[in-house]
Amino acid sequence: MCNPSRREFLKSTVTTACSAGLSVCGFADLLAASPASRGTLAPAATLPIKKGVLLDMLPVKLSIADRMKMARDVGFEVMQAPTTPDEHKAEEIKKAADGANIRIDSVMNMDHWKYPLSSCDPAVVEKSLAGMRTSLRNAKLWGSDVVLLVPAVVNPQTSYRDAWSRSQKEIRELLPLAEELKIVIAIEEVWNKFLLSPMEMAKYIGEFQSPWIQAWFDVGNVVLYGYPQDWIRTLGKSIVKVHLKDFKRKEDGYAWVNLGDGDVDWGAVREAFREIGYSGSATVELEGGDEAYLRDVSRRVDRLVLGRA
Repeated sequence: MCNPSRREFLKSTVTTACSAGLSVCGFADLLAASPASRGTLAPAATLPIKKGVLLDMLPVKLSIADRMKMARDVGFEVMQAPTTPDEHKAEEIKKAADGANIRIDSVMNMDHWKYPLSSCDPAVVEKSLAGMRTSLRNAKLWGSDVVLLVPAVVNPQTSYRDAWSRSQKEIRELLPLAEELKIVIAIEEVWNKFLLSPMEMAKYIGEFQSPWIQAWFDVGNVVLYGYPQDWIRTLGKSIVKVHLKDFKRKEDGYAWVNLGDGDVDWGAVREAFREIGYSGSATVELEGGDEAYLRDVSRRVDRLVLGRA
């Protein structure tokens, strides 16, 4: 896989599936699976979840400092920043976050698509490991406690079994550094043809038997083949961070949409978070936009996820 952006990868996967990947019967089943009760909100106490936003969602025309300040002004408490190999830029990001009083609480590792840990090529794997080492050191510098990792990619060259064993072997190589820096490596489920059920993901993480390997759960990524509330309850306390996005099935395909405009049953998701006692951060992973758009996204998180009026 050579996709530098996870959002670009997901978009391309949607397009491919719409054009060639799903049988007529399979797609009809997916359309029929849309929950009739999506978006219904049962009365419940406000959840103690911190609202987060991707650095890349903020207007690129602004300076790093102004982007951080805008994130805070529109209501976000924490931020996720991408792997930053340039030490001067990494320091700039830290200074800007400190100045805006917004915490960078996680790092989005950037080399796991182009250079997957599951590759049979040692040179590719070493580039992936190097990217994760940079991400872990970024996290330490920024005061983050988690780095997101897509662990493997299944493709014609890499079987499911090989993706499992190879990725676990390489992640174990990273464990000493993660433990030294006190940074959790959080495994995310995404459209990589790997970890396709919550029970499987729980097993994969559990086999490490390490507190430094946990789960990053993305609400939108599982809607095509499951129910977010089921995944949340199954992964339970292993969830250390969350991504928020929504997914909409349509007659002519499907698309990523703003929170509350898709098929996610946010009432059920919120109840599942309440049941497992989740109190970490939930970071929106959507298209970027201006201040008005970001304020609207922040309010949607309040209403749909946190249970605020």
